[in-house]
Amino acid sequence: MTSNANNGENLVVVQVSPQTNEVVETQLAGETDEVKHETKELIEALKRRAQAEAESAGTLTRETYLNAVRRAREAVEGEKLIERHRLERSWTTIQEEAERNWQLLLKDFAELGDRVQDAAKAAWEAFNAPRPRS
Repeated sequence: MTSNANNGENLVVVQVSPQTNEVVETQLAGETDEVKHETKELIEALKRRAQAEAESAGTLTRETYLNAVRRAREAVEGEKLIERHRLERSWTTIQEEAERNWQLLLKDFAELGDRVQDAAKAAWEAFNAPRPRS
């Protein structure tokens, strides 16, 4: 889902992930479209900021990821971009999504590790396979 935010001068296109869309629509079912829209854009902005923070930290660990999300939240709170109650609801949603993303990241790393191990095993077996002599 793509959303356009216009602050009067600049047009910003925000790509809202299906996961964010689903979470916001579920968690904020009784809210106005404007509240949902703003919350979706906030979540996506925080996700991008948290990812940038985590990448700049070098080593991606669960603690690094969660700290990056916290720093992004604190930055937004410091700038007072939205009302406090909306931020708290959004923060809860972001924490849930961060945990879900972390689990997916761990699954991807495990799968990558399995693939590397399988590739190494196949390479070793190919290297040690008997060769026909000419």
